[in-house]
Amino acid sequence: MAGSWDGSHELGSQSDDSFQFERQHIEPIYDAFICPLSKQIMRDPVSIENGQTFEREAIQKWFNECKENNRKLVCPITMKELKTTDMNPSIALRNTIEEWNARNEVVQLDMARKSLNLGCPETDTLRALRFIQYICQKTPTSKHIIRNNELIPMIVDMLKSSSRRVRCRTLETLRVVVEDDDDSKEIMAEGDNVRTIVKFLSHEQSKEREEAVYLLYELSKLETLSEKIGSVNGAILILVGMTSSKSENLLTVEKADQTLENLEKNENNVRQMAENGRLQPLLTLILEGSPEVKLSMASYLGELALSNDVKVFVARTVGSSLINLMKSGNMQSREAALKALNQVSSCDPSAKILVEEGILTPLVKDLFAGPNQLPMRLKEISATILANIVASDCDFDSIPVGPNHQTLVSEDIIHNLLYLISNTGPAIECKLLQVLVGLTSSPVTLISVVSAIKSSGAINSLVQFIEAPQQDLRLASIKLLQRLSPNMGQELASSLRGSAGQLDGLIKVIAENIVSTEEQAAAVGLLADLPERDTGLTRQMLDEGAFEIVISRIRMIRQGEPRRSRFVTPYLEGLVRVLSRITFVLQNEPKAVSLCRDNDLSGLFTELLAHSLDNVQMVSAFALENLSSESKNLTRLPEIPPPSVCMSIFPCFSKQPVMTGLCRVHRGACSRRDTFCLLDGPALRRLVGLLDHTNAAVVEASLAALSTLLDDGVNVEEGVAVLIEAEGIKPILDVLLEKRTENLGRRAVWVVERLLRTEDIAYEVSGDPNVSTALVDAFQHGDYHTRQTAERALKHVDKIPNFSGIFPNA
Repeated sequence: MAGSWDGSHELGSQSDDSFQFERQHIEPIYDAFICPLSKQIMRDPVSIENGQTFEREAIQKWFNECKENNRKLVCPITMKELKTTDMNPSIALRNTIEEWNARNEVVQLDMARKSLNLGCPETDTLRALRFIQYICQKTPTSKHIIRNNELIPMIVDMLKSSSRRVRCRTLETLRVVVEDDDDSKEIMAEGDNVRTIVKFLSHEQSKEREEAVYLLYELSKLETLSEKIGSVNGAILILVGMTSSKSENLLTVEKADQTLENLEKNENNVRQMAENGRLQPLLTLILEGSPEVKLSMASYLGELALSNDVKVFVARTVGSSLINLMKSGNMQSREAALKALNQVSSCDPSAKILVEEGILTPLVKDLFAGPNQLPMRLKEISATILANIVASDCDFDSIPVGPNHQTLVSEDIIHNLLYLISNTGPAIECKLLQVLVGLTSSPVTLISVVSAIKSSGAINSLVQFIEAPQQDLRLASIKLLQRLSPNMGQELASSLRGSAGQLDGLIKVIAENIVSTEEQAAAVGLLADLPERDTGLTRQMLDEGAFEIVISRIRMIRQGEPRRSRFVTPYLEGLVRVLSRITFVLQNEPKAVSLCRDNDLSGLFTELLAHSLDNVQMVSAFALENLSSESKNLTRLPEIPPPSVCMSIFPCFSKQPVMTGLCRVHRGACSRRDTFCLLDGPALRRLVGLLDHTNAAVVEASLAALSTLLDDGVNVEEGVAVLIEAEGIKPILDVLLEKRTENLGRRAVWVVERLLRTEDIAYEVSGDPNVSTALVDAFQHGDYHTRQTAERALKHVDKIPNFSGIFPNA
């Protein structure tokens, strides 16, 4: 075969090297072997009427062309007319050619074997691989030649070649070898062959990736190989990735998808696919598999970490099947279903789907079943699922869950939940408390839960969980109590005032960490929601040092505590609200006054007026109102020395002493720290600035604080003068004119009436029809006290006649 291996062909070329092999022979070619028409060695020689021999396909084509072109039927060699198109097979010649071919192929195959060597030239190896393809494609049974000559391992070795062209053609050749041949596939299953092929899936060259996918598709048709492909680390992950790739060739994507479909015959492969995001095969087995397979797949589903989108997909696809599995009598099946439903229920949209599929009734039944019917560990999962479900915004007050059409917020259902909370372990207690937290998130269901808790007398039991050593249990209880506090504030305050130490536990939570946590935000929110005028609770907080802790935490945040925590805002708002309650007991609690002085709370609340949070500004302004209201009681009035004897006898020679450094409004010695006077420091200016705030609640609080400068017991005339100097008159009148809320309007009318007692202001305002109109409106439509105040204000500007000088007092 000298010179028979010359020439090369580009990778991926449509040219057929096997044809060259077919024309290259060891023994001489006899002319009788060659078809006169095709010039190729004949495979099926036939003789026609005049004895000439041709390849059957070639002479048949000639006859057809003669007929189609209306030509005479002639012999293509002699050009003499023929009477018939009959063809007689030349069996002897065909056998001779086949024997000749077989002798040549043996030699050529041997030469190909020698070229399957990593040290051979690239062109020789490429041609050898193409020749092997030719042999395999020649007849359906010819692949045994490749197997019998043990060429498959040698072909696989070519995958180690440094030539990309050789590697690519090797993958192509292996595909041809194993196509529709299970015996060849079994040989491929040996050793690390499959692992080697899988490596090409992640190769940079797209052509090698494509050929590897096509080869794996063929191999995956055999069940034993399907299992082996799946066992190669990363194989299924890469294939799943290819099916969703937008950069791959569409045919490659399709082949990868078909490969995965073949791999689905193996349950382990199905599990891997689910783990890597291809969930449909697993869900199909849950829907259509045998009871054993359903159990196995449901169990695995419960172990998977699913994205929210996937949870919704799973709920829609197998939610109903999992619920039915949960209701079965088989405990293993129930456990598998519960674990899967626990995973799926943990996002709102999927939870709603499960509610629609009817999960609530069997879930509640499981929770309230006796320990012999459902072990406690499974009840814990049921409680977790229910906690997930109630976190969604379904109408739980209208969805029946019991035989008598009870709902989750029916009194007996809540009572049963409370009983379980008091009589089970910490894990399930935590989940059941979370259920109640979820049920109290809606104003409608909150009322029902509050009513049931009140009727059961369970508030003391719930408060005890504040001291639980388990952080998640403690958090759940505090969050629940915070939700209850607006409707059960007095009961909670009474319970916390007891000697069990829950208040101390709550304070410890608030002071626990440097960075604000959800638990701290909930704990301080709970304290902040309790009745602010409960002096007993405030005294106990004073005694336990709660306010000092709150002050230190506020200052820490003000000084730049790391604000990475998303709970720092509710935490700070709660701290400020808790601290403000100290200002409600100043009149009767000397310790409270001392604490405010020692910690300069007037200064701290003044600083907080400049904070960016509306609630912080509002609470701080109201706290300053309370502090400023006490200024007139705390200011030190000047002591006038008694006159001497001489001065007593001759008063005409006496001279009144001049007192300096006194507060204009409070008529005594004042300071921000000691008497909480608004005139000392920037409080007055900041409060006036907040009158223009977009939040009406902030405006109302600021106006309330400023109104203390015009209150009974202070020098109102000087208070007005101070507001004039602070440029506060116009903003106050603007508040009156805007009529933003009823409470704000009521306060504005009161302040304006005080301002109008000053003749200069009354004179100016009398010329402003808008102010008069606003006062008239308040006089006509306000409550009793507002109407009286508005009437006095209108008299100041002469809009209502003043009859006090005409009629004597009764």
